[in-house]
Parts: sequence; structure tokens; C-alpha cells
Amino acid sequence: MPMHRIGAAALAVALTLLLSLPAQAQQVRINGGGASFPFPLYSAWFRHFNRDNRGIRINYQSVGSGTGVRNVINRTFDFGASDAAMTDEEMAQVRGGVLVLPMTAGEIVLAYNLPGIDNLRLPRAVYPLIFSGEITNWTDPRIVAANPGLTIPDRRIRVVRRSDSSGTTFVFTQHLSAINESFRNRVGTGTSVSWPNQPNIIGAPRNDGVTATVNQTVGSIGYIEYFFATSTNAQVAMLENAAGQFVAPSDESGQAALAGADLTGKDLRIWVTDPADPAAYPIVTFTWMLFFRAHGNERIGAALRDFVTWALADGQAMASDLGYIPMPKPVIERVQAEIPNIR
Repeated sequence: MPMHRIGAAALAVALTLLLSLPAQAQQVRINGGGASFPFPLYSAWFRHFNRDNRGIRINYQSVGSGTGVRNVINRTFDFGASDAAMTDEEMAQVRGGVLVLPMTAGEIVLAYNLPGIDNLRLPRAVYPLIFSGEITNWTDPRIVAANPGLTIPDRRIRVVRRSDSSGTTFVFTQHLSAINESFRNRVGTGTSVSWPNQPNIIGAPRNDGVTATVNQTVGSIGYIEYFFATSTNAQVAMLENAAGQFVAPSDESGQAALAGADLTGKDLRIWVTDPADPAAYPIVTFTWMLFFRAHGNERIGAALRDFVTWALADGQAMASDLGYIPMPKPVIERVQAEIPNIR
């Protein structure tokens, strides 16, 4: 038989074998992205899930919540992620509909850089004014009074805020606006806000960018997800909560905050803006993945249903080790009920 005929016959056999493989044995490639806040946990999740499901490859890009939402609206991602969930207006723009499902939770902490000053306490009336530009020196009497026994340096405060559209910024500014009228009027709430145009306030992109800037700048303070602080040994402030207690971020103080989540709403855009429990750390949030109700590719839909099922079970067990808060059982049960609607 001529060689070209042997080659054609072999190719035909290979194609037949490929097409005869069961759907789950063929590679399913899924691209998603968005929030940087949960990126360390999500990347660990996808690494484990991809390893255990050889026919599925899920890729996640840490590009910020705003970009994640836009790419879901434009259908350039197979799924998205956002720390700010989605607004009604944004959800209405998604052709075929969208599910906004909380997948984990975490604490937003105030990392600071004051060598020799550990366990800094920041009162409830103080830390919003640092970020509104109204308190600009570490020796402000309210800071000194809250930290007896510490020699607070006479140094200008360098505020590091996010320069990109950020769900972390949304949650942080939502909390500050809820507890301080001056911050609410001067800055407000949003994924991007009009920060005061002051020389002591500087911007950096993503959680890792803010973390690096704080760690490199003596006298600075910035808001970041807890994992980024623990992974770099950054100093983290104790914050005064609604009950008047100074609380450090931890698994226990985060769970105390989540225990007060209101689950009576019609959907799973659940906010814990200012928890009342005396043991609660005050800045805690769920973070959401965004899934299409009608993706158009059933193999991708099936793979994502399998992933969410796994993440709500085995995946939650990985949260604490990476600085995240395992979700309360009632929230997990609500999310599980929505899994069949991922299509």
C-alpha cells in the first residue's frame, strides 16, 4: 500500500478513536478570572481539582473584580469572580442570566509598617479618618490614647490604597461608610472611589501590590486580604468593632462575624457590613463566583457543576490553612441548591 494511503488510514483511525472517547475523557478547557482577594485559595482549588480530574483544565486569572464582572457581561470568560458580587444592573446585562454564588469568605486587614510597634490598636473613630485623609500623623492623640505602653513614632502616615477597580475596595469602603459619616461623605463606597488627592495617599494595583508597597514603606498602612499579610509576615492592626472590643483577625473572629450573616434575602449577595458580636473582627466578607445560567457549552457547565460541588466540600477544608474562613453550613446549603442552575 502506498505510504500516503497508510498515513491517511492511520489518521482516520486516530480521529475515530478520538471521537469515540467519552466526553469526560476529552480535555475541557475553562477560562475564568476576576477577584485577587481569593486568588491564593482559588488557585489551590483549581490545582487540586485539575489534578484529580484529568479531562478538565480550569484556568483562573487574578485581574480584579471589575475586570471579572466585565468579562462575564461580555462573555469572554467561562466564569468570573468578584468580591463586590454584581449589581442588579450588571446582572441584567448578562445574556442568558447569571448566578452569583459565595464560595469562600475572608477578612480585610489593615497592614502597617511601624518597626517595633506590634499589636497596634486602631479605634473605630480613627481608622476611617486615616483613609479619608483627615488623620495624617501616627502621633494623633486618639491613636496614642488607644495604645498605652507603646511609643508611637512622630511620623507621617503613608496611606496605600488600590489603584485598580477592586472588590476589596468595595467591601472596605462599604464598611468605612457604614461606621463613619465623614468617610461616607468624602470618599463613599465603590469598586473605584475618589480618594483624597493628597501627597500621603498613594495607589498600588491588586492585593499583592498594596502588600508589597506597605512592606517597603516605613510609616505606611494599607488594606489587604488577610492571606497576603500572613504570607509576608506583615504587621496587622487590631480594630475596634461595633461592640467596642479591639479584635485581631483570625479564623475564630471571622467566623463570629459570619455567624451574623442575614440569609433572608432572595439571592446570595450577602453582606456582613458591621458585625455586632463582641468577638467579631469588623471587616469580613464573602466573595463570589459568577456562573452563567446558559453558557451554551454543556460540557463546561457540567465541569463547573462538578467543581462547585467539590469546592463546597473538600475545598472548604483548605480555607483555614490559607487564611480564609470556611463558609457557614447554612450558606453552603443555599449554594448547593443552586448548583443545578449552572448550565
